[in-house]
Amino acid sequence: MAFSVTVDVAKCDGCEECVNNCPVGVFQMKDGKSDPYQADLCEGCETCVSVCPSGAITMKES
Repeated sequence: MAFSVTVDVAKCDGCEECVNNCPVGVFQMKDGKSDPYQADLCEGCETCVSVCPSGAITMKES
């Protein structure tokens, strides 16, 4: 099963919670915003969604 992770950069405040909490390293910071540069590694745990204080991350099965 594959998952699609999206970051709304307009909402992202650059807190790095997703970077620090993703168990498989999907995220990196790029220009002060979260970038799911390895989205293909996503296991669908939704940790990033739950730790994002600005609600910038969404996930769906793809």
